[in-house]
Amino acid sequence: MTLTMYALVDCNNFYVSCERVFAPQWQGRPVVVLSNNDGCLISRSDEAKVLGFKMGEPYHQVRPLLELSQVKVFSSNYALYGDMSRRVVQVLSEFAAGVEVYSIDEAFLDFRGMNWLAPDLQRYGEQLRERVWRATGIPTCVGIAPTKTLAKLANRLARKQLNPVKMLNSKAECQAALAQTLVGDVWGIGRRYARKLREQGIMTAADLAAQPESWVRRYLGGVVGGRLWRELHGQPCLEWNPSEHEDDDEHLTPGIGRHSVTHTRSFGCPQQELAALSEAVATFAARTAEKLRRHGLAAHLVTVLLGTDRYAPGIEPATRTAVVHLPIATHDTPLLTQAALRGLRQLHRPGVAYHRAGVLLSGLETAGQGQLDLFTSLAPLPPARLQLMTVLDRLNNQFGRHTVRLAAAAGPNPGWAGRRAYQSPAYTTDWENLWQLK
Repeated sequence: MTLTMYALVDCNNFYVSCERVFAPQWQGRPVVVLSNNDGCLISRSDEAKVLGFKMGEPYHQVRPLLELSQVKVFSSNYALYGDMSRRVVQVLSEFAAGVEVYSIDEAFLDFRGMNWLAPDLQRYGEQLRERVWRATGIPTCVGIAPTKTLAKLANRLARKQLNPVKMLNSKAECQAALAQTLVGDVWGIGRRYARKLREQGIMTAADLAAQPESWVRRYLGGVVGGRLWRELHGQPCLEWNPSEHEDDDEHLTPGIGRHSVTHTRSFGCPQQELAALSEAVATFAARTAEKLRRHGLAAHLVTVLLGTDRYAPGIEPATRTAVVHLPIATHDTPLLTQAALRGLRQLHRPGVAYHRAGVLLSGLETAGQGQLDLFTSLAPLPPARLQLMTVLDRLNNQFGRHTVRLAAAAGPNPGWAGRRAYQSPAYTTDWENLWQLK
């Protein structure tokens, strides 16, 4: 057996699976989960897929058919999904020395050298999957292979077989798996590159791997293409980035190399008044500041986004942005909120109906180690202000997110909040929503 092995664990239809944990009567029956503002379908059970419902279909268009087919509909409940994801990762950490969270429903496991503890990795993967199911109620598929790219490919094949654990342990097994995989399904090859490769007669991953490395470098972006080619040949080239799990209602790519932190939302109904927009933007700024502090980061740039109806006729862009530069990077909620509101005032136009807004923080660096400005006398935040932010986060973590907030930010149920007509309770993160036994 190859000593260097990786596993990719993928949660099946994750949002639907989270809902079914607390609504087991919908096991085996068609279920879909909607996006923010009940906009479109973002998760479908296998039964709903068989009925022909597509990912991303607008809810208002397929609603009659959903009702006719007796499909259960849930609004997105990111607090629940984030916490269930954290629980899955916690179980996975019992099976490997390193866990790299790739997305809210996927994680790589470092199985290098695991043969000394688990000589039969196939059985080990089956035990892992069974443990996740018993501990969380979430079904998973597991792909095990010598590289992360091949593990991703093995995981994709595992979904199509009776045993949802697929291991590629020899050159023959890897070659057979490559032959079964369309080139557009290879991790790292997007739609444009897939079309380009098909025009060159490259239809499968095996066809791509059969080309000389120099050819792949020429047609797939140089060094990046070369890494992909070597990964398909069983040579690990991608970095391993073990990371803390992002327990949040919006997934962020964790680990070193984070480039931005964002929080955006669509409104339940169009907003014109500056007061309502200011409340929303202040709320989003506070959320992004929390994320910065959680990861020990500070931001130099605050970008505010305002969006109108993207389907309305006209030549103006549907989304406008304003960027506010901060002289010193910070994760202080009041300072970031003030900057965001300045950006909002630059963007707002009276009489225009806005459908969504957001705050994006970038220019990130490690908090407390920022570069001072040569031309200003501004000093970093005093210790008392830093302590205030620490206490703010502690109180909100202990008593609920909206317990302590700026007066400019919104409370738990603002009037501009998006539609969530079918949202399930926050079973695992809110004392008021805990299951009650009768």
